Amino acid sequence: MTNNPSGRSNLRRYVRSAVELPVTVADSNNSVDGHIQFDTQDLSVGGAFVRSDLLFEVGEELSLTFGLPDGKQVKARGRVVRVARETGDEGVAGMGIEFVELNDADRDAILALVTRGSHG
Repeated sequence: MTNNPSGRSNLRRYVRSAVELPVTVADSNNSVDGHIQFDTQDLSVGGAFVRSDLLFEVGEELSLTFGLPDGKQVKARGRVVRVARETGDEGVAGMGIEFVELNDADRDAILALVTRGSHG
């Protein structure tokens, strides 16, 4: 039996890559003054961990926009599935966001990025 103090499984549903990308987040109201700039800490086709001291509530739906290194702009809708304080699993404050709406072209572009990043 493995001692996992976080209680979380080390198995992930999707390949993840540690990647820092600026991401613009808006709450479900999508108000212009509600856009906030964050950075990702990791990314997969299933979602992202976004570093932030400003934390939304678990279950809240957000609109996300971010640019990939190849210049492609990705737009997604996501749901906050986990909130981490500075003492959280990643050691930084932020939120785990699951993508609930992502078009196929954006999903393929993210998959290509994280697949390249996971080699080595």
